This record gives sequence, C-alpha cells and structure tokens, in this order.
Amino acid sequence: MATTTWNIDTTHSGINFSVRHMVISKVRGSFRAFAGTVTLDEQAATAASVTARIEVASIDTGVEQRDGHLRSPDFFDAEKYPAITFQSTKVQKGAGNHLVVTGNLTIRDVTREVSLDVEQLGTGKDPWGNERVAFAAKTSINRGDYGLKWNQALEAGGVLVGEKIDIELEVQAVKAAADKAA
Repeated sequence: MATTTWNIDTTHSGINFSVRHMVISKVRGSFRAFAGTVTLDEQAATAASVTARIEVASIDTGVEQRDGHLRSPDFFDAEKYPAITFQSTKVQKGAGNHLVVTGNLTIRDVTREVSLDVEQLGTGKDPWGNERVAFAAKTSINRGDYGLKWNQALEAGGVLVGEKIDIELEVQAVKAAADKAA
C-alpha cells in the first residue's frame, strides 16, 4: 500500500462555523490558526486518515468583545484548553466523489465521535511544482455535548445562542517533501 502524506496549507484553507443567535439569525466565525495532515492511498480512499489541531485562541467572529467571551471559561476556556483536535478513525465511501470521515473531535477535554461529509475536489500542481489536493467538508455538532453550555433565555422565548454548530471546512493540502520523490 503506497500512502502519501499531505500537509494542510493554512493560507489556502479555512475552518468556519455558524450558530443561531437569538433564534432568528446566524453568527459566523472561523479559526485562524490550525495545522494538520492528510494521509492518502490512491488505491484505497478508505485507507485515508486525517489529524488536525486548532488553536482555540485564534477564534474570530469579527467582534473582539464576543471573541474574548468565546475564549473565556463561559465557552472554550482557551487558557485551560488551548486546542481543539480531530483524529480520524474510519473513512467510508459516500455518494459520488464524497467520503464519510469519522473520527474523534476533542473540545475542552471532551471527546466525541463525529462524521464529516467530505467532498473530494481534485488535485493539481501549483506554479512552483507542488502537488496539491483539495477537499470540502461539513458536519454539525451540539455545543452542549462538549461543555459549551453558557446561554441566556430571551424574554420573547428561546435562547441567545443556539445549541447546533454548523462546521464547514475548505482544505487544501500540499504533498509532503518526503513523498514528492515517490
């Protein structure tokens, strides 16, 4: 089995999320600092694996006061739990050019299994001769499952922050130097 390792290119990738605010709208944000690798086997897509580490303090919703609250013990507690991690455990073929990547997502030292719907977007060489591969992935999690329970009741009913977090990833990865000659 010939596997290749690809390093996530953080300048051409994104980790984005959205959550309902006041029941009626969505707040969107992203994490700016992260790293990870993808291991691929061209003969067997299901032999792939993914590892990723996201720096919690890099959360960015475009509002510094809100970002500070998200970093606080009310939410992520970035000082005590500085990273979110993902380690795949299984890859299955999905419909068309999709894969279902299942793995362990750890937030605030709470690990839960999640499945991502991953679309394989293709491969290509950049102008400098580096081989690249790209994927788009989606999943949703319940923030309460990870201890992110802070909320406020609204006078008109409902709560300030929704429970469901929609996560969207755009990942571009570069073939690792050790695998370029292969």
